[in-house]
Amino acid sequence: MASMTTGRPGSGQAALSIDVEDWFHTANLRGVIARQAWEECDLRVERNTMRMMEILDVCHAHATFFVLGWVAEKCQQLVRTIAAAGHELASHGYGHDLVYSLRPSQFRTDVLRSKHYLEDLTGKRVRGYRAPCFSITDWAVPILQDVGFDYDSSVVPTIAHGRYGRLSGMQVGRPIVLLRDGFYEVCISCIRLGKHAIPWGGGGYFRLVPYTLWLQGVHMVLRSGMPYIFYIHPWEIDPGQPRVGAIKAASRFRQCVNLSRCEERFAALVGAFEWMPIRDLIDRWTSGGSGPVAASPESDGHDEGGVLARAVGPSGGGTYCISAAICCDGASAPRPTCARPRGAAA
Repeated sequence: MASMTTGRPGSGQAALSIDVEDWFHTANLRGVIARQAWEECDLRVERNTMRMMEILDVCHAHATFFVLGWVAEKCQQLVRTIAAAGHELASHGYGHDLVYSLRPSQFRTDVLRSKHYLEDLTGKRVRGYRAPCFSITDWAVPILQDVGFDYDSSVVPTIAHGRYGRLSGMQVGRPIVLLRDGFYEVCISCIRLGKHAIPWGGGGYFRLVPYTLWLQGVHMVLRSGMPYIFYIHPWEIDPGQPRVGAIKAASRFRQCVNLSRCEERFAALVGAFEWMPIRDLIDRWTSGGSGPVAASPESDGHDEGGVLARAVGPSGGGTYCISAAICCDGASAPRPTCARPRGAAA
């Protein structure tokens, strides 16, 4: 376990997670690459995940790896290597189906297949789950607890994305919520702007927003006393992934924007903070006096993103827009302090 006494910010409060899936598993390509075609696609997830692990190792950082069951079956040694390095293994389901597209019985079969396979490969209990595309829904929670999970990390408390699922009682500013006795929800970080929020926890938003602005937002979350939860996919550091022609412009943008810059940004972010797996964050948060809150529809009205909101500005109608602060290339990340991008000079 990495030391929690270094001078980097985030000590005891920053959790890093990696959703281990390949480029052809994404929802952006769902309509053009059929499930039956996965076997014929260029499998790039192993090399990209190993590169991420190199960056983590240099920075003495540990993370939660939400591994897709389909990937675990194809890359068994990768799964063992992740576990041997001291990272947390968690489930991303088996077939990357949106949870709300499944019947409850199908969902149970999917998560059990993934969970059992990961546990059989490593001999370690899998505590956590993350839904593909954050497509969690209320009826899935008792199933997850019933099959042996301790937590879910699938809620992005924002209105910014139509594919995201919802759980009742979630609020921005309450990142760890006790959903049921012994079962927690760990939300992806957002910055609250009044009653709304903008995602500030990774994915395409991390590739799109200029790095210096992103860093400012992370510090803002940590200064508020709340933990920061970040996620990323291995395919996001892979600008050489195959390009698919017949997809919508919006999907192409989400899939491809700033791929060439993402590894450098990721390495810089890993080097900038003290990171831990989500399981450790839950254990520290629940035993350190702060404690999780129960799910509740109430809001305390606190605006942790007020400074950033004023810098970015409202788009009208009670919602906020960050487009004024974003350019497609974004600002370059500073040179990482403890890891170099692939191919960079020593």
